[in-house]
Amino acid sequence: MSVIESTEQFAPAGSWTSDPVHSSVTFEVEYAGGATFTGAFRDFSAELSGGTLAGTAKVASVDVKDEQLNGHLQSPDFFDAARFPEITFRATELVKESDGSVRASGELTLKGVTKPVELTGRIGSPQTDPFGREKLGLTLQTTVDRNDYGISWNMPNQAGGGNYLGDDVTLVANLVFAKQA
Repeated sequence: MSVIESTEQFAPAGSWTSDPVHSSVTFEVEYAGGATFTGAFRDFSAELSGGTLAGTAKVASVDVKDEQLNGHLQSPDFFDAARFPEITFRATELVKESDGSVRASGELTLKGVTKPVELTGRIGSPQTDPFGREKLGLTLQTTVDRNDYGISWNMPNQAGGGNYLGDDVTLVANLVFAKQA
């Protein structure tokens, strides 16, 4: 992995683990001719250590506020949770720009398919919370074409023509890391 700015400046030395209470991993996709559909993964983890960023989300934890749709998203039409229970990301390069923004190049594995992705976002400065724990905020996002990962289910949009579900999916990780002892 290449870290363009020193690891101490990008993220202080040590191991950092995502705080599940203060972090989220979400996705958005256009549907029905212009509305935005949003979902989240409730069971995920991320680690930042030695200049390496890696994360995993459990497909079974997908949550779209509708149990029937949660089940459909876990089926072979979408994530195929039985065969591919995890979504993973590993950064191969992290770059902190002079304006404080962050770029991450890496690999996303979804439904058994691994593709390179570019993410953008921001990183905060380490802070100490009211309980004396060191915390660090990192937000990254990217947009992928779901068809590239074998997720091609769709239906015709009855009202406006075209497809009901968009192809581009925006993935957003809002992560608060806690420094490990």
